[in-house]
Amino acid sequence: MTSPNLRNAYGESLVRLGKKDWRVTALEADLGKSTQSVMFQAEFPERYFQMGIAEQDMMSTAAGMALAGMIPFVHSFAVFATGRAYDQLRNSICVPNLPVRICGSSAGLSDFGDGKTHQSVEDVALMRAVPNMTVVCPADSIEMEKMMACMLDRPGPVYIRVNRNDLPFVTPPDEPYKIGKVTKIREGGDVAVFATGIMVSKALGAAAALEKEGISTRVINVSTIKPLDREAVIRYAAGVDAIVTAEEHSLIGGLGSAVMEALRRVSHAPVEFIGIPDQFGVSAENYDGLMARYGLTAEAVAATARALLKGN
Repeated sequence: MTSPNLRNAYGESLVRLGKKDWRVTALEADLGKSTQSVMFQAEFPERYFQMGIAEQDMMSTAAGMALAGMIPFVHSFAVFATGRAYDQLRNSICVPNLPVRICGSSAGLSDFGDGKTHQSVEDVALMRAVPNMTVVCPADSIEMEKMMACMLDRPGPVYIRVNRNDLPFVTPPDEPYKIGKVTKIREGGDVAVFATGIMVSKALGAAAALEKEGISTRVINVSTIKPLDREAVIRYAAGVDAIVTAEEHSLIGGLGSAVMEALRRVSHAPVEFIGIPDQFGVSAENYDGLMARYGLTAEAVAATARALLKGN
């Protein structure tokens, strides 16, 4: 059975890709036990490169490998993979549109104990803004495995946002998957909730609570944030009286911004965002407590939907 832990699912999937294609290589920034790239190291030590705490060098090296015909997967915490190495990512990987896969592990607030220096609240905004970059954020480990299966043939660079913790299963195992797909996982006619990552399970919890009140809630998993399927967003936003977006990311530049960009120039219901305010994270004793602090809960999604329906 698939592990509910996204990092484990990532590591196991990377090994499968390595067995399937000799071009797959892994580069690590001294966090292999955390990112689970060590699974790949155990199977393919000759294709595993420990780069140390030097994300900029790691990105440049990965670019060289891609130019030589390899498919490099690079690993670090999301905040370092996107921020510390931004210049190399932009100029050495994205400008030439190279097939480098960037694993941003411990994304969002999921590294709850290490505080603001290790929590990535702005990584999606950074990666969305870079031309040629694909940005994906799995809702659970089942979807992670499906995503990783697409990584051999995907053109250009890909940023994969990986939560540190176990997440509830929400993806139907037999659901066909492709990068770029926006998936409706619950039908409803009153409210549409567009969610990504851990917030998909929170949205489903909200939908269950709202159903008891006679409010029918449509839940949409946006696991590919870029490129966003605009036609699908418009279709799933139609016919409801309220629209909510939910993400474990800053309210600025993430899923909410992407959905509103998609809905421009079309008529739509009132929209409200759920996400992290314009501030950094903090250290916490546990993940659930930190999520509650920032209103990233099923209860918050349900309350926001109610308020929109009441015109508040």
